[in-house]
Amino acid sequence: MLRTLLIGFLSLAVLAPATVAHADPSLAEIEAQLDKQNKDLEATIESWNKLNIDIADSQAKAADLEKHVTAANDGVQAIAIEAFKSNGKLRNLNAILNATSSGSLIDQMSMLQQITHQQQKSIEEYRAAKATLDQTIATQNTQKADFENQRKQIEGDVKKLEDLQKKAKNAGSTKVTGANYNPGTLPAVSGNAGAAVNYAKSKLGKPYVYGAAGPNSFDCSGLTMAAWAAAGVSLPHNAASQWSKVAHIPRSALAPGDLVFYNGLGHVGIYVGNDTIIHAPHTGDVVRYASVSVDSIYGYGRVK
Repeated sequence: MLRTLLIGFLSLAVLAPATVAHADPSLAEIEAQLDKQNKDLEATIESWNKLNIDIADSQAKAADLEKHVTAANDGVQAIAIEAFKSNGKLRNLNAILNATSSGSLIDQMSMLQQITHQQQKSIEEYRAAKATLDQTIATQNTQKADFENQRKQIEGDVKKLEDLQKKAKNAGSTKVTGANYNPGTLPAVSGNAGAAVNYAKSKLGKPYVYGAAGPNSFDCSGLTMAAWAAAGVSLPHNAASQWSKVAHIPRSALAPGDLVFYNGLGHVGIYVGNDTIIHAPHTGDVVRYASVSVDSIYGYGRVK
């Protein structure tokens, strides 16, 4: 009997915690998980976008520097060829050989040597700078390779988010889709700001896809970049980099076409008036209207 009681007691002790552990999360808990996971994933995506910008910038600088290195090498080779040409074609060397005095000969040889030395010095400087850039590019490409290796993990996170979003929708959440948000009557906007706003409006309903900048899918900074590109203004594909390009303004000065930055520069949307933005929210969502206070505001920016 004692043995039976002990076994029964231990069974209850083991089974009780398991029952509690499998309790379904509440709607509020699901929405909180969604919010955190979306922000975490978007921060990773914006880091990816920034890395691509840095790589492209470094590669462009390296290509430009390579031209200078080639030109400097060509200059030294031209001097060498000129110095050792056969008589009759050797203008510079003939000038040295036909010098009227030993003094002028020494001066001309010294000048030729200085020119060659300066060219070689330039080449060494360029090569050193290019070596630094090459190292930077190599480091960035390693980082990008790491991101590529993480793609499956990211896609797995996206799938988890989609499953969580379905749960939230099935539980009656309106926070997930923002379907109940009404922007009201929006003001007409002209000029470059109007072109940017109208572009954003034309993309309402397009899906969020990380790393995308249109025309049929977008992430947050991809949408604002494409919107202002429609107005002839170039912005980088990264929220933090866009913040560094715009004039920072107070909330009271906010006007249609301005950009609103959120979550420590992890997210950005375009203001369209009436306390409303258009943004590409997160994975599993679409480009849509939202309140300007949809999330924690970092600051406001006017495209220059």
